[in-house]
Amino acid sequence: MKKQLIIAFILFTLLTTISFKEKIIISQLNVKEIIVENNSLVKKKDVKKLLISIYNKNLIFLDNKEIEKALTQNSFIETFDVKKKYPQTLKIRIFEKKPIAILLNKKNKFYLSDKIELIEFKNIKKYQDLPYVFGNRDEFKIFYNNLKKINFPFDLITKYTLYETKRWDLETTDKIVIKLHSKNYLKNIKNYLNSKNKQNFKKYKIFDYRIDNQLILK
Repeated sequence: MKKQLIIAFILFTLLTTISFKEKIIISQLNVKEIIVENNSLVKKKDVKKLLISIYNKNLIFLDNKEIEKALTQNSFIETFDVKKKYPQTLKIRIFEKKPIAILLNKKNKFYLSDKIELIEFKNIKKYQDLPYVFGNRDEFKIFYNNLKKINFPFDLITKYTLYETKRWDLETTDKIVIKLHSKNYLKNIKNYLNSKNKQNFKKYKIFDYRIDNQLILK
């Protein structure tokens, strides 16, 4: 009986020691440092603030979905790469959305990405000359994607205006207004691009295509 008690005590001590060592090893793999790379518009401190709940979590069991849920709170972040650098470091490479326009709709102001996603508006000097979109994001997405199909030179435009009739006006960098038809606007745009540099069209500031198969110049 005494021998069995001794054996039981030795086994208990051994298992307890192993369990204690495992806890020490696991705790040594908890996140203590987060390194943020490839960011430009998004500040490193803002990324780390979003990831505050990640600190002290175990690197082995850390789920990328938890990181994704935190980072997508910043609308400038499109995607990211995660690397676990053992024992205690998480390295995050940020890929940011690229603003291509400024949307004004019902007093709300946003940047639009090249995928026409909404981005929180902030005064950023490098984007202060982006074209303005006055209208609906969903309607502009259709319009923008159709323009891409004809390789439209987007740097030509300073303002897009949508009217209740679902018709667009464009204003160019040369202060020319292009009044498009509600349906055949791609045909109108091609005509304008082919005509704008011809000598006999240079004096006009308004190209009005609103009436079917007609161009009114002013």
